[in-house]
Amino acid sequence: MAASIEKIRNIGISAHIDSGKTTLTERILFYTKRIHAIHDVKGKDGVGATMDSMELEKERGITIASAATYCEWNNHEINIIDTPGHVDFTIEVERSLRVLDGAILVLCSVGGVQSQSITVDQQMKRYKVPCIAFINKCDRSGANPFRVVKQLKEKLGHNAVAMQIPVGLEAGHEGVVDLVAMKALYFDGDKGETIRVEEVPEALMEQAMEKREILLDAASMFSDELTEAILEEAPISEEMLIGAIRKGTLERQITPVFMGSAYKNKAVQPLLDAVTQLLPCPSDITNQALDLDQDEAQVELSSDPAAPTVALAFKLEDGQYGQLTYIRVYQGTLAKGDTVVNVRTGRKIKIGRLVRMHANQMEDIAEISAGYIGALFGVDCASGDTFTDRDLNLTMTSMYVPEPVISLAIVPKDNKAEINMSKALNRFSKEDPTFRTFVSEETGDTIISGMGELHLDVYIERMRREYKAEVTTGAPRVAYRETITRRSEFNYTHKKQTGGSGQFGRVAGYMEPLEGADFEFVNEVTGGAIPTPFIPACEKGFRNCLAKGPKMEFPVTGVKVVINDGAAHSVDSSDMAFQAAARGAFLEGYMKAAPVIHEPIMKVAVETPTEYQGAVMGSLNQRRGMIVGSQEEGPMCVIESQVPLAEMFGYSTVLRSLTQGKAQFTMEFATYRQVPQSIAEEIAKKREEEKKSVA
Repeated sequence: MAASIEKIRNIGISAHIDSGKTTLTERILFYTKRIHAIHDVKGKDGVGATMDSMELEKERGITIASAATYCEWNNHEINIIDTPGHVDFTIEVERSLRVLDGAILVLCSVGGVQSQSITVDQQMKRYKVPCIAFINKCDRSGANPFRVVKQLKEKLGHNAVAMQIPVGLEAGHEGVVDLVAMKALYFDGDKGETIRVEEVPEALMEQAMEKREILLDAASMFSDELTEAILEEAPISEEMLIGAIRKGTLERQITPVFMGSAYKNKAVQPLLDAVTQLLPCPSDITNQALDLDQDEAQVELSSDPAAPTVALAFKLEDGQYGQLTYIRVYQGTLAKGDTVVNVRTGRKIKIGRLVRMHANQMEDIAEISAGYIGALFGVDCASGDTFTDRDLNLTMTSMYVPEPVISLAIVPKDNKAEINMSKALNRFSKEDPTFRTFVSEETGDTIISGMGELHLDVYIERMRREYKAEVTTGAPRVAYRETITRRSEFNYTHKKQTGGSGQFGRVAGYMEPLEGADFEFVNEVTGGAIPTPFIPACEKGFRNCLAKGPKMEFPVTGVKVVINDGAAHSVDSSDMAFQAAARGAFLEGYMKAAPVIHEPIMKVAVETPTEYQGAVMGSLNQRRGMIVGSQEEGPMCVIESQVPLAEMFGYSTVLRSLTQGKAQFTMEFATYRQVPQSIAEEIAKKREEEKKSVA
């Protein structure tokens, strides 16, 4: 780790499913001489790509866990995180982008900007990550990279500017024209490792000049020197142009677009050049922490290796040698033998073994300095913990964790499986904040919750393989919610007289629907009708009712409770009495406020060949879906819809049979909406049956 901080790049590779992220990473590792042979994601040799080190990833041909690696190119050190594309593993993308300085957004030249590209782009916006775009698969039939550039502008609102134009498309894709140097690049040799530089072909000269004009125009906004040179028609050096584009990229005002085909080994090296020339080094990015001693005031961190240490644990993995904690050092240096403090728990930690990751292989190192990503062994912590020097009390802001939307009951086969299952669940819920587990009070079943069917499938399969825990799964459960639809008043007196002092408390007020929040408590009591010390007890009593709604025992959301009157007794009133009075008042007011059930609605995007468009729309309508729109893009058509999650179980099998396996869909949580009356009655019937079977 001897490079200066200007020569470090921390980048992520993110995209929609099957855009070629892992294949691109494999080529990058090959050209930077980190690996000596190329293996493909679903290759015939059965080895699988380097970054898909998990057996399940090799079998399914998808990325499940983000994997870190590093390589060197043009005297720059590049730390790369390859992230999954499925929305079920969205937390992997989220936590990777949280610690990265820049990203490559990979797009398919046929599919263009797809539903998951939009989600990934929103995540980049959330963490203000500058990115460059790479339009992959220019060798596929139907490839049209300039349509994708247009979509980047229209659908994602990027100021997308082509840095290259392709030399030939589809089967005739040979290379690219570099619009900065105005040279044509061809990639010779078995693996495209030899770059041949030639003059721009005559046939492409006019298009190249036109696209270069657009590039100069966009870049001139970020450099007065470049603007002057254009106006005076002076020669424009490559350094001047690259400098202006870099400035625009770092401000997220320009998205430079590169083209090629990773699978056919075309144009990956110019993309690597772009990473070193255009994406930020750690000191270009302003990172902030919150000072816990100063009421969470924001503090700017410096990338100085000599400053006091601030580091963030962003991902946990259970390796064969114990817990492996991926860490990004923002300030200072973490060295072997140092003592740091975990800000969340206040516990001191002595740093033992430090490693650098290359997929699932590791290399011991003596220290991790500011700007680097590495990993620690044997440290007990949670994902999102901050480590600092003893005299600092700073914490990094945590990342956004979406709520789980689907639950399954799991039952172990025997006693041994039960012990292994609990070990597995402990580890998985610690590693993945979107994976939750709890025991149902009603049925006594172990319930696991996650982001989708595939998410839970993968974890059940991992239990079988990694922990030898054979489990059977129950019916999927949907995270329903209850809420109220109108204002209602309550006036409840709690009286209990036993020997000695009794209990007395009266609570009066009203409740009404609340938009955009789960619960709000407002105290409007005047004249001491309820003594001030008992107000928190009233709030606690109301809050305790939210976990199980009186209607069907689902969690309650969207309720505002206002108390404006009450009564207390000088002897018999207590915290307990007012908590009980609040509970009674809630039950009284809730049933008068016309409670309804809400269900999670998913945003579903189906990509299908045009001839199956009608059948797919029909299948979504049957599932209470609402078609939001459809776009035809060449031979394919994308149908966007909103469908209740309860209707989406097993949809992948239905879709495959409808379209001969040619369609795919992505789904992510959109909102909660009221359940139709007939469905609400069915849910109520099911709940009754469940209760009877438990009784």
